[in-house]
Amino acid sequence: PGFAPPPSSTGIGPSSYPPTTGAPRPPTMPGPPLPGQTVAGPPTSQPNHVSSPPPPSTMSGPHPGPPMSGLHVPPPPTHPPQPGYQMQQNGSFGQVRGPQPHYGGAYPGTPNYGSQPGPPPPPKRLDPDSIPSPIQVIEDDRSNRGSEPFVTGVRGQVPPLVTTNFLVKDQGNASPRYIRCTSYNIPCTSDMAKQSQVPLAAVIKPLATLPPEETLPYLVDHGESGPVRCNRCKAYMCPFMQFIEGGRRFQCCFCSCVTEVPPHYFQHLDHTGKRVDFYDRPELSLGSYEFLATVDYCKNNKFPSPPAFIFMIDVSYNAVKSGLVRLICEELKSLLDYLPREGNMEESAIRVGFVTYNKVLHFYNVKSSLAQPQMMVVSDVADMFVPLLDGFLVNVNESRTVIASLLEQIPEMFADTRETETVFAPVIQAGLEALKAAECAGKLFVFHTSLPIAEAPGKLKNRDDKKLINTDKEKTLFQPQTSFYNNLAKDCVAQGCCVDLFLFPNQYLDVATLGVVTYQTGGSIYKYAYFQLETDQDRFLNDLRRDVQKEVGFDAVMRVRTSTGIRATDFFGAFYMSNTTDVEMAGLDCDKTITVEFKHDDKLSEDSGALLQCALLYTSCAGQRRLRIHNLSLNCCTQLADLYRNCETDTLINYLAKYAYRGVLSSPVKTVRDALINQCAQILACYRKNCASPSSAGQLILPECMKLLPVYLNCVLKSDVLQPGPEVTTDDRAYIRQLVTSMDVAETNVFFYPRLLPLTKADVNSDSLPAAIRNSEERLSKGDIYLLENGLNIFVWVGVNVQQGLIQNLFGVSSFSQISNALSALPVLDNPFSKKVRSIVDMLQVQRSRYMKLIIVKQEDKLEMLFKHFLVEDKSLSGGASYVDFLCHMHKEIRQLLS
Repeated sequence: PGFAPPPSSTGIGPSSYPPTTGAPRPPTMPGPPLPGQTVAGPPTSQPNHVSSPPPPSTMSGPHPGPPMSGLHVPPPPTHPPQPGYQMQQNGSFGQVRGPQPHYGGAYPGTPNYGSQPGPPPPPKRLDPDSIPSPIQVIEDDRSNRGSEPFVTGVRGQVPPLVTTNFLVKDQGNASPRYIRCTSYNIPCTSDMAKQSQVPLAAVIKPLATLPPEETLPYLVDHGESGPVRCNRCKAYMCPFMQFIEGGRRFQCCFCSCVTEVPPHYFQHLDHTGKRVDFYDRPELSLGSYEFLATVDYCKNNKFPSPPAFIFMIDVSYNAVKSGLVRLICEELKSLLDYLPREGNMEESAIRVGFVTYNKVLHFYNVKSSLAQPQMMVVSDVADMFVPLLDGFLVNVNESRTVIASLLEQIPEMFADTRETETVFAPVIQAGLEALKAAECAGKLFVFHTSLPIAEAPGKLKNRDDKKLINTDKEKTLFQPQTSFYNNLAKDCVAQGCCVDLFLFPNQYLDVATLGVVTYQTGGSIYKYAYFQLETDQDRFLNDLRRDVQKEVGFDAVMRVRTSTGIRATDFFGAFYMSNTTDVEMAGLDCDKTITVEFKHDDKLSEDSGALLQCALLYTSCAGQRRLRIHNLSLNCCTQLADLYRNCETDTLINYLAKYAYRGVLSSPVKTVRDALINQCAQILACYRKNCASPSSAGQLILPECMKLLPVYLNCVLKSDVLQPGPEVTTDDRAYIRQLVTSMDVAETNVFFYPRLLPLTKADVNSDSLPAAIRNSEERLSKGDIYLLENGLNIFVWVGVNVQQGLIQNLFGVSSFSQISNALSALPVLDNPFSKKVRSIVDMLQVQRSRYMKLIIVKQEDKLEMLFKHFLVEDKSLSGGASYVDFLCHMHKEIRQLLS
C-alpha cells in the first residue's frame, strides 16, 4: 500500500541520490496488534526486515517526499531487568543516574507486565540483516554513481560518497576533493536550521592531491595589479560575480556591492550577459584556481625566501640503543634528494639544517667549503640562541659531501652515550631562531623519545592518571599541563615555523602537551610506541619519506567568505587563530583539512542560494606567494524535506566527531557523549515529525541519505577518545584526538567504520578487491582469512580452520600453530594467493596518508581482543553498545522527543 504524497513535499529532484535505493516509500509494517496487548518485538507472523518497496507502477503522481527506510524496533523496557539479561551501564560511569539508557542485551518486550503471571515471552532480537548496512549503501553508490564523471556545473549537487571512485570535471564549483558539506541544500532561516539540528558545515582540504586524470588548479597571473576583488568585502573574482553596464562594473555575489572593472581587465559581454572571454579565464569558469600574489600579500611587503627544513634528532640513550639514530641518518642520506620542488625545477629550492640533542643541543656547520662538518654545543638551554648563521642552512647539492660525512659521524659520536634525559622546548626554540635569522619559513622534523624532564624551559612532569577516567577531571588529561607550549606555538606561527613530530615512546610522553606546538602550527604527529627496528622501521621510513616529500604551503592564512545570510562561526583543525576570521597555519600540507561551521545571521532565498569562497594565501615550496581559491554554491530550501534529501552523512559524522573531540577539553566525556546522542535523536525526530508520512510509533523511520547516521554515530561514541578500553593509554587518546581533528571525510569514514575484506574470496586473476563485509564477529567464518583496515592499522585475521594450503601459500609455514604473529609484513612468496593479498595490502597503503601497521591475528589468540575492538557493530568490552542495541536506544530517544 503506497501513501498519498504529503501536500508539502515534491518529487525527488535530480540532485538527490539516485532513487534506486528505494524511491517509493516502503509500506509500513503492522504496528502493535491491539491496544493493551503486549508484544515482545514485532508480531510473530511478520518477517523482521525492512519491507521491500512496492513496484513503482503502484505509485500515483510524484514520489512522496524523501525516500525513507522503515524498520520495526521492539520497544524498550521500563520494567526491572529479567533474569538472563545482563543490564549494562552506559560506559563505565559509576552509579546509574536517573533515567539513564541501559545498553546491553536485547530489549525485553514492552512495558506494563504488571501482574502478568509467569515469565515474559523471550524478546525477539532485531535481525542485523534488517537494519541499514554500510556495505550495502557503499556498494549501491558505487554502482549508481561510479561510472559517470561528477560535473560541478550545477548548484547544490550532492557528490558521490567518498568510498566511490569517480572523476570530477570542474565547471564552476570546487571539486568535492577540496570541499564537502554536511548538506547541499540549506535551510533559508535560522529557525528552520535550529528545528532540524543538522549542523551546516564544510570540510575543506585546500591543497588536496588530485588523481592524475584531473587537472591541477590553473595559476592566474594578473601582473602587478594582482587579483581583481570586490571593493567592500574583498572577495576574489569568481564565476558567480555578475558583470553589468556592458562589462564596466561587476556586482559582488557575496555582499552585492558594485565595483569598477579595472581597465586592463575589461571585456565585452555577449547577448546573455557573460563576458566573451569567459572560457579563457579560470577565475570566471572554474570552481578552483590560483592567483600569483603580489608583494602586498607578503610579510613586511617583501617577497619570501624559499623555506628551509631542519632535522632535529634526539640522541639520548634510548634513541641510540634502539638503532633509531643510525636508521634516521642512513635514510636522510638518500631522502634529501627528494625534497619537494616546483613543477619544472631541476632541484629543490629548500635548504636544510641539522641539530642533535639530549640535555644540550648540538648544531652543525655543513658549509660546502668545509672538509668536515663542525659541531657547536649550546648547553645554556634556558636562553636558546643559534651559534652560527653561515653554514647552518645549506643547499643539499652544494654541501652534499659534508652532509654525507655528518650523517656517517652522528651515530658513531653518540654510540656510547649514557645520557637518558632530554629537553624539548629549547629544541623548537632553536629551530625557530634559525628560521628567524635566515628570514624564511620552514619545517622542523623533530625525532623525540621521552618525557622532557631535564631542567629547561617547558620541562614536564609525569601526570598520567588512569583514575581520572570517567570523572570531571578527565578533561585535564587532554589539556596541556603548562601554557608554555601555547606561547611557543604562537611565536612559531608568526615566523611560519611548522613542527612535525615523530615520537618513539616507551612510556608516558604527554602527547597532549608536546603536541600543542605541532597542532597549532599545522604540523603532523607520528607515534611509534615501543619502537623496534625489525617490526617498525618500514612504517616509520614510509611515513618519513611521505612527510618530507609531500606538497606543503608555508606561512598560510585562510579565510572563508559567505554570501549574505550565513557566516563562518567556528573552525576545527590544526591551526592557530588570533582573530575570529583568519585561520593561520605555519604549514599546511595536502592531507590537512579545516572544518568550518556556518550559522545564519539573516534569511537566505531559494532563488539566489548560498555561496562559499575559501581563499588560502601561502608560500609554495619554491618561495612563490600564491592565493588558492575554492568556490562552492549551495541550494537553499523552505521545506525540511529538501534539507533531509541533500545531506551527506559521512561529512556530518566527520563534523560531529571533531565537535565531540574538542568538547572533551572542557566537559566530562559522558556529557559529550550524551550531547551527541541527543543531537542525532533531534535530527531524526525532526525528520520523522515533519517529513515522514504517518505510521505506527513502533516503526523507526530514517531519511534515506541518513540511514547510516545511527551506526556511524555509535562508532564515534565507542571510539578510544570517548570510551576507552583498559588497554588504551592517555597518550593514545591525545594522539587520536589530534589526528581526527585534521582528517578528511574519507579518513574518518574508514577510521570509525573500518573496511573488512574476506581475503579468501579474492579473485587472484582480477585487479578488484573482494566485496567488503560488515564489521561484526558473526560475519567471520573460521575457515577464512580476513583483512581489516582503519587507516592506521591493517589486521590480517586467520580462522582456526583455514585450509593448510592457504596457510602455506600466504605465510610459508605448514600449519596454523606455526604462524608467527610477530610478522610486520607478509612474506614474499611466489604463488597467486600471496601475490594477490600483497597487492591488496599495497593498494590500501597507497590510498592512506599514513603507512598502516600490519598486525597478524590468529583466532582465539591474545591479540584477538585488540582486533575485536574494531568489529564496531558488536558490543565493546569498554561498554559500548552493539549496533542493534544502539538503534533501539536511538528509537527510544526519538520517541521520547516526539511524545
